[in-house]
Amino acid sequence: MIVIVPCILVLTIFACATNRHVDAFNEVDQKVMRHDFGAALAAIAKGQEGRPPLYPENNAISLFLDTGFLRHFNGDYVASSSDLLEAERLISEAFTRSVTADFLVWLGNDNAREYAGEDFEDIYLSIFNALNFFHKGDFEGAMVEIRKLTMDPGGKLPMLNLKFENARQGFATSVMEVFARLGLSLNDALPAGINPANFSDSALARYLSILFYTANGDMDSARIEYERLQTAFESNRQIYHHPIPSSVAELKNVPYGQGRLNIIGFTGLSPVKREEWFSGRFPFLSNPELQTPAFRLPIMVDRPSAIDRIGVAVYGQSGFNLEIIEDMGAVVRETFNARFADMFFRTYIRVLMRYIAADIAVTQAGRGGGLARTAAAIAARATADALEGADTRMSRFLPNKASVGGINLYPGSYRIRVNFYSGNRVIYYETHTVEINAGSFNLLQVVNLR
Repeated sequence: MIVIVPCILVLTIFACATNRHVDAFNEVDQKVMRHDFGAALAAIAKGQEGRPPLYPENNAISLFLDTGFLRHFNGDYVASSSDLLEAERLISEAFTRSVTADFLVWLGNDNAREYAGEDFEDIYLSIFNALNFFHKGDFEGAMVEIRKLTMDPGGKLPMLNLKFENARQGFATSVMEVFARLGLSLNDALPAGINPANFSDSALARYLSILFYTANGDMDSARIEYERLQTAFESNRQIYHHPIPSSVAELKNVPYGQGRLNIIGFTGLSPVKREEWFSGRFPFLSNPELQTPAFRLPIMVDRPSAIDRIGVAVYGQSGFNLEIIEDMGAVVRETFNARFADMFFRTYIRVLMRYIAADIAVTQAGRGGGLARTAAAIAARATADALEGADTRMSRFLPNKASVGGINLYPGSYRIRVNFYSGNRVIYYETHTVEINAGSFNLLQVVNLR
């Protein structure tokens, strides 16, 4: 058994302890469910003072994303922009480091490395930052954030399918070289991953582009964005199962002498990662106890929302319901699944190398066979499995659905009530007073994450 010890020490190069359990976020989550975003931010600040902190140093991206989103929902648009821009900078730097990282760094346990952010987080931080700038009255700043997503060919959305291609090829070459030295082939029981998704455009981003261009009086650009919104629906049917909201077409036809009130509502919470166990086969290993490995990987699980409809009542006018423009939870799942094959591949190779090391060590230590060798194999497997853990880090406060609606109104002051429904029951409402001027273009944003 002494021979196994050096092997186990080698295995630890590729791993470290797993992340803290999500129960640590219970206090923050409860305050978010009560629509008390200020208290949720205070709970995060308190959690950061603990040892260990709620967000460790290698999870700074999640910290800035969560505080950025919560500050946005709390109406603190300046601080929200600061946090989201910092998260964006860290995501960009982390991706650059991951592309240039050597093989051993790439092969290391995900939890041991700095969290690099997910594609859906990079997409939606720009959308909410655009809204930050819009609410501050900076239309040009809002358009800069939207162009980060939509500009062709260098925007975040057009680059989704190309972002990891070169890095993936480089890592595959390194893996092949290591396997050649071990006398193995990647065809030795390497399972197929989930097929890449093809999410390529965001109707929500296009909708905001229409609003911003219209607010700036650039109707020709607004018309182009409307056409691209239609294309987004047509080319991403796996996301957009619903029709284009009728209020989008109405943006082009505001009667003379009236103003437009547009409302965008965010509801629910998008899926979060949970660790899941996957079984595999290493039939080429010598010890039967090591031939059935377990892989621990993150999967996305839904967080059901109590809200299924948003109704708007304009006092003195007819009411209307908001219509879904983007199932943000579906975008989260789609973009995450696009990289699942890469995660599985990396985890598979990492576990395989540990099991190969354990197989060699057990074989050398127990040449006599029998119970001692079986016990050593079981112990080696337990150690290898303990070193692995799914990376469940991510932003926790992205909404699940975005809905839009609007109404043309004559100039004046209007009292607005927004009702959040669960079935036929209003579970939350808020009231607003808006001033409408002829030719004005207003945007009212509401949110409830229950």
